Amino acid sequence: MERATREQLLADRAAGRPVVLATALDNGEQRLLHRDEGAAPFAEAAAATLRFDRAETREIDGRRWLFNPWNPPLRLYIVGAVHIAQSLAPLAAHTEFNVTVIDPRRTFATAARFPGVALDTAWPDEALATYTLDSRSAVVTLTHDPKLDDPALAAALESEAFYIGALGSRRTHAGRRERLAGQGFGEDRINRIHAPVGFSIGARGPAEIAISILAEAISVLRTGQ
Repeated sequence: MERATREQLLADRAAGRPVVLATALDNGEQRLLHRDEGAAPFAEAAAATLRFDRAETREIDGRRWLFNPWNPPLRLYIVGAVHIAQSLAPLAAHTEFNVTVIDPRRTFATAARFPGVALDTAWPDEALATYTLDSRSAVVTLTHDPKLDDPALAAALESEAFYIGALGSRRTHAGRRERLAGQGFGEDRINRIHAPVGFSIGARGPAEIAISILAEAISVLRTGQ
């Protein structure tokens, strides 16, 4: 690897920028490809490589290239240390998310209820302002309390988070949409929120709801839908 390529790769990783190292298998030529940059065949290959977090080989213009992803870690920020969060946090950790549970209610956000999980008892918008909310980040609000959920959703909508989910019925979400619109968020932005959160699988109980949420987040991550 040439020095300039190595230094740029290290800089991208330090800055948390997703990047793909493309290597020509015939002569070892290398290119660094960033999301949504470059000529169409390379950009498409890079996007797929980053989306699925796996190396792959493609033929472009008669040459075989190995595309190797260098992605920042996946992060999940759960707002609300509730029963669903107790199931969702370990499930997400098993699928390689770095999980943080945010809840200023210290009687809920305890190590006894969330063993081995990072806890933050700051107000949700203040907490999220201290973390990285990028294209590898997901935010899920579970409190059913607008005083906690709305500030977190507003912070998420200002970010590049790939997935934003909110617990609540369609009626609850309609009121949430009105409040967010009153804060100046346009319809396109508000439509980024998946609500009611999770796939419709007839889930019953916190564990099944957690599964539906994680499945939806992974689907958005991997398919871009």
